[in-house]
Amino acid sequence: MDWSKTKTIFIITFLILDIFLGYQFIQKKNSSQLDVILEATIEEQLEADGITYVDLPKEITKSTYVSGKSKTFTEDEVKKLTNQQVEAANETVLQAHFIKPIPLQDPKDGYRLTEFLKQNIIAGDQYTFWKYDEHLQALIYFQQYDGKTIYKNMSSMLLIYVNDKNEMVGYEQTLLIDLEKDEKKQEILPAIKALETLYKRNYLKPGDRVTKIDLGYYALVQFTASQVLTPTWHVVVNGETDYYVKCI
Repeated sequence: MDWSKTKTIFIITFLILDIFLGYQFIQKKNSSQLDVILEATIEEQLEADGITYVDLPKEITKSTYVSGKSKTFTEDEVKKLTNQQVEAANETVLQAHFIKPIPLQDPKDGYRLTEFLKQNIIAGDQYTFWKYDEHLQALIYFQQYDGKTIYKNMSSMLLIYVNDKNEMVGYEQTLLIDLEKDEKKQEILPAIKALETLYKRNYLKPGDRVTKIDLGYYALVQFTASQVLTPTWHVVVNGETDYYVKCI
């Protein structure tokens, strides 16, 4: 056996193997670096598509689930309401109409009714104005908890109906009570991740403007006696389209 030739063959074989393994290592390293770069430059991707946005909340890093139950409105409570004929009591939905319609300057400016709600609606100070729905002819209010809005929950809404004379004629109300935070706070996705989610799912189009983003709550399951609310980013695009991105 020619040991010199065998030794040479082994050296060449190992050299080729080293080159191959080195190439594989470099490929994986480059791939890993590319993933990091793509993950870190969502702002650049948005900028490239001309998508702009307001200042994003950065101080909110943790939040928690909230649980509660639907309130049953009692006869004793509704008896205290003035200028109102209540159509249902001892129910989770309070339906009433105003005996004397109440003039309204501008239905789209429901923010001005803060004092009216406090004086005429059960727990009226817990609601915040959402919008005026021309199709329903109703001012829509959402319940708030701990300074955050509970979005589009049928168990925590107030609808005040308006006639053609811009008069408030009645309302429907639901309310969540015994709201409690879960003891364990959890890390939440930062606001930029909410934008990234919408961008990757093509809800954000080139030239769009994110005009608002704030943290609120959204019900995991609606139409139940007890509910669990999850922290959710509310994103408004171009001042008119609302998106909700759960952030735990």
